[in-house]
Amino acid sequence: MAKPSVELISALRETADRVESGARYEWGHMAHCNCGHLIQTVTQQTGIEVARKVNDHLLEWTEHAQLRCSHTGHPLEEMFDALEKLGFMRDDVIHLENLSDKRVLRHMGERVHLNRNQRGDMVRYLRAMADLLEKDLLRMTASILVARSNA
Repeated sequence: MAKPSVELISALRETADRVESGARYEWGHMAHCNCGHLIQTVTQQTGIEVARKVNDHLLEWTEHAQLRCSHTGHPLEEMFDALEKLGFMRDDVIHLENLSDKRVLRHMGERVHLNRNQRGDMVRYLRAMADLLEKDLLRMTASILVARSNA
């Protein structure tokens, strides 16, 4: 599960809002799929800019997340680095594309079934992930404050 940060939580919510408001959504397109939309938010690039940088270097975000082993200096790597700086790791990319993180799904409810290529399901997943990360962040902050007050 992603590491909680204010920046990541904000990016997840901003992405959900943009997609829900009617931004182009196309699961089979690198710039307009689940991860492509988050990349747009995190890098402040348009879908066209993301598509140009990705070009034909991969078929799916999950493909690169599984194969990535070192920094190559390619613009695609810069996109992954931007996600990682916010606490969003390779496994999180795979889960986002497939809407499959078990912790997020449990948070959404016992009998939730999401389709990875449905706009509404992607929006719900992003919001649930943001809510869960926010709870984690608040819990961590509270623990730090308690520890400081006891010191």
